[in-house]
Amino acid sequence: MIIGLLTAVAASACYGTGSVLQAVGSRKSARREAATASTAGVTQHGGPSLSSTAKAAVTWEFMVGTVLDFIGFGLGALAARLLPLFLSQTVISANLVITAVLSIKLLGIRLTRPEWASIAVVCSALVLLATAAGPEGGGDTPMAGHWWLLAASLAVIGGGTLIVRLLGARAAILAGLLSGLGFGALGIGVRVLNGVEPFSLSTLLADPALYAILVAGIGGMYLHTVALQIGSVNGATAALVVGETVVPGILGVLWLGDSSRPGFAWVAILGFVVAVAGAVAVAWFGEPEPEGGPATASDAHSPVPAEGAGTADPPPHSLAGKPVSS
Repeated sequence: MIIGLLTAVAASACYGTGSVLQAVGSRKSARREAATASTAGVTQHGGPSLSSTAKAAVTWEFMVGTVLDFIGFGLGALAARLLPLFLSQTVISANLVITAVLSIKLLGIRLTRPEWASIAVVCSALVLLATAAGPEGGGDTPMAGHWWLLAASLAVIGGGTLIVRLLGARAAILAGLLSGLGFGALGIGVRVLNGVEPFSLSTLLADPALYAILVAGIGGMYLHTVALQIGSVNGATAALVVGETVVPGILGVLWLGDSSRPGFAWVAILGFVVAVAGAVAVAWFGEPEPEGGPATASDAHSPVPAEGAGTADPPPHSLAGKPVSS
């Protein structure tokens, strides 16, 4: 249990740091395109094009963040096999706290009192979950369930990509939520994957859960990148928290046999609900207030001006900041 918790905390740290670095890279790419008055990176619906997302992905900040994501993925996969999913996924989702704190320094964002209070609620809920968690269930499931997991991953990522492109800049929170569902499917896939213990390459390659992991992981990362481009870093991360926590936690109990300590079921349920509610509260309180009307695609950038610009810095924003377009 202790090793699993430490692994999940380390994964959370990697994911949280990676999210902020990816946001820095995405915003740097957005400023460059804005400085050249480029419209090639925007779809007809106002969302980022594939080329725009690719440009954001080649900034050094984004690449370092991606490396941290891969390390976090490895640590998170190990945690998913050592802990009940309702605990491992929730602890990993606490990267929201790390994202918030690092955003103060790297993105120039000032947290409001409600945001700090919401973060404290999330931390308190994690303590409740760690106290109540019992042994994790087994990973032996019918092969039909593995095929359903692959089909669900394809539906979430494929359908999500299409919907996000149609909704454009209005889809930031939705993109974060769908990326979270993808990462949640990844966690479930890791738990049920055949051919790991004992290791068998042929069994591993024949398992649909392996391809569900690849689809959900790569697709989830893409949708998260889009969410960081067009919306607030913490709003997207908070929506991701809900997506990767709620569904895996419920399926872990109903499908995989995860359980709490005897007599602590109510504590586990309370901690789980409070953790999700705290994450939603961070997204709610982090929403920017209107400043003379809705922001347009041309002025919805991060607080840092483009290089060479002589404009003064705008006043500090809340954790959500302004939406970032590319």
